[in-house]
Amino acid sequence: MLVWVVRIASAILLLAIGGIHLFLVLTGTGGILGVMFVLNAIAGVALAAGMLLLRGRFLMVGAVLGLLFSIASLLALLLALTIGLFGITERWTRPLVPQTVAVDAVAVVVLAITSGVIFRALRDEH
Repeated sequence: MLVWVVRIASAILLLAIGGIHLFLVLTGTGGILGVMFVLNAIAGVALAAGMLLLRGRFLMVGAVLGLLFSIASLLALLLALTIGLFGITERWTRPLVPQTVAVDAVAVVVLAITSGVIFRALRDEH
C-alpha cells in the first residue's frame, strides 16, 4: 500500500514539473530555453508513466531517474536565479518561478522517499 502511495505522489510531482515547463513554452518561452522546457515536459511525462507502469528493478531505476530529474530541474533553476545557466538568468518575479522551486524541492524529497521505499520493498521480496 505504501509503495503505491509514494509511486502516485511521485508521478503527480513529475507531471507537475513537466507541466509547468510545458505551460511556460505554450505561453511564450522560446529559443533554446523553450526547447529545453519541451524536453523537460517530455521527460516529466515519461518518468511519471514509469512510476505507474514499471515493476521490480525497473521501477527502482525509474524512481532513481525521477529523483535525478527533479534534482536537475531544481538545480538548473537555482543556477539560473543566481549565477546564470547557459547565459540565461532568471528572476524570482517571473511567472511560476517560486512555485517551480517549491514543486521541484518537494519532488526531490518525495522521490528520495519513494526510492527508499521501493528499495526496501525489493530487498524484502528476496
